[in-house]
Amino acid sequence: MKNQAIFDARTLGKPKMALLGLQHLFAMFGATVLVPVITGLSVSATLLFAGLGTLIFHFLTKWKVPAFLGSSFAFLGGYAAVTQMGTEQGLTLAESLPYACIGVVCAGLMYFILAGLFAAFGPNKVMRFFPPVVTGPIIIAIGLTLSGSAISNCNTNWWIALLAIVIIIVCNIWGKGMIKIVPILLGVLGSYIVAACFGLCDFSGVKEAAWLGTPFQMQNTAFAVFKSPNWGLIVAAIIAILPISLATMVEHIGDMCAISSTTGVNYLADPGLHRTLMGDGLATILASLFGAPANTTYGENTGVLNLTRVFDPRVIRIAACFAIILSFCPKFAALIAAMPASTIGGVSLVLYGMISAVGVRNLVENRVDLTESRNVIITALILVLAIGIKYGANDAISIGFTSLSGLAVAALVGIILNAILPGNTYQFHDNDRGDMAVNFGGAHKPKEEDK
Repeated sequence: MKNQAIFDARTLGKPKMALLGLQHLFAMFGATVLVPVITGLSVSATLLFAGLGTLIFHFLTKWKVPAFLGSSFAFLGGYAAVTQMGTEQGLTLAESLPYACIGVVCAGLMYFILAGLFAAFGPNKVMRFFPPVVTGPIIIAIGLTLSGSAISNCNTNWWIALLAIVIIIVCNIWGKGMIKIVPILLGVLGSYIVAACFGLCDFSGVKEAAWLGTPFQMQNTAFAVFKSPNWGLIVAAIIAILPISLATMVEHIGDMCAISSTTGVNYLADPGLHRTLMGDGLATILASLFGAPANTTYGENTGVLNLTRVFDPRVIRIAACFAIILSFCPKFAALIAAMPASTIGGVSLVLYGMISAVGVRNLVENRVDLTESRNVIITALILVLAIGIKYGANDAISIGFTSLSGLAVAALVGIILNAILPGNTYQFHDNDRGDMAVNFGGAHKPKEEDK
């Protein structure tokens, strides 16, 4: 069967499954810790609630979906806007961040509203707003907008980055057995060790870090705000961050499409988008309450699934447990922080490219007709807005109290255009080519009109 996993994790044994879990941990680690580094949030809290959020997501999705939840980049503009407002009112960065976290909590609640719409009206009516012509380009844009950070990291030392890429390619194409299914882990370790041998890593932070530590402090959580609340800043934070959830929910749908397309299993139907949305939303709410970044389903780990062909969700849960355990070890966080940016860049270059490739594949498999003007216009504007705004002068567009990323603007424009332009004939569950741009199962027998 097309898209069937080449390897079954149940036959690999516990040691090999543990290695697969470590690989998923390394795949998400660079991007996940980058968000707290940029915003000033706690790295250890980020790891803790990435792991807990992933387990919550798996519980709510009946343990079926092989998705890892890590830090969302979509809310960076929101954090920056709120902390700037807090600074203007005399607050420090540490005092302002909990207010931003309250805004993200409210954004997480929006996931439950959309999930309720799916439950109340059924997927057929709701999914008309998210056809393949919208979600396919968004998946492509996710990978392309992330690619800039990969190139920036590679620029620090292209030789190390290329070494990571070469190891991944060689192991994945010519490797045998276990080597073939842990190319990311081997790419990370191989390039990291070579970089360390050439003195390209600074391990001073590792020596100073403690072995055990608390992942978060209560004064850095959203609860700290209510000791002496600034209600004006609370309202401003909610207004600034809430609209971003519209884009992240579309991104979530796109990620579910990508995972479904990769594994060949229709997760949009079972366990259903209402469950995946609730899992993502609840993980985001919990993380934000305790001072960690918003969570999102991670494309990096979808890239790992695509490379390894091991789709067992238990491997993801092992990675989540590793993240939780390591969140209590500042020395490990310091060891990862010492990893050269070029290693992260080389690995990310492959994974981000895989995300965009899945988006292209989704458009092709669903036979989206790009000779139709409406489809061309929607696709073109999504791609140009997402990439153009991302790499423009300001990296975002300011609208009133909020600042929207290129991906957020592109998602909103795509949804609106698809709703108002004539010719929207998409029906969810209308054919067996694959709902939401995904060819599930690969057993499609073309209808007479398709021949």
